Amino acid sequence: MTKIWVLTANSGNATLYTADSPIATLTELETFNNPDARVKQMELSSDRPGRSFDSHGEGRHAMAVEVEPKQQEQIRFAKLIVDRLEQERVENAFERLVIVAAPAFLGLLRSNFSAPLSSLVSLEIDKDYSSLRPEELRARLPERL
Repeated sequence: MTKIWVLTANSGNATLYTADSPIATLTELETFNNPDARVKQMELSSDRPGRSFDSHGEGRHAMAVEVEPKQQEQIRFAKLIVDRLEQERVENAFERLVIVAAPAFLGLLRSNFSAPLSSLVSLEIDKDYSSLRPEELRARLPERL
C-alpha cells in the first residue's frame, strides 16, 4: 500500500495530510502554526539599523540588513517544516510527498529540501490552499495523487 503525504502551507500555517492510496481521501496528520507571520515588521526588530563611518572621508550611513526580520521568520518556519518531513522520511513514514504551498513559501521550502526528500516529491502546486478543509483540498488535487 502506498503512503502519500500532502503538505499545504503558507508563511503563517501548514498542515500535513495523509492518504493511503492515490485516490483516497485526506486525513489530517499534523498542523504547524507560525504566529510571527502576522506580526508587523517593526515589532520583530528592536531598533533602527546601526550607523557606520565611510572608509574614506567624514560621511556616515545606515547599515542595511541582509534579510529582513519578517523574511527570516518565514525561513525559520520553512526549516521547521522541512526538518519534520526529513525526520519522517528517514523513518520511511511516507513514500511520496505532494506539496501545495503559496508560491513564495514554496521556494523557501524547496531551498531547504535535501536531495533524498526532493526525490520523494511527486507533485508541487504553487497555490495557497492552506485554509481549505480536507475534502475541499482533495477536490482541487488531481484524481490520482
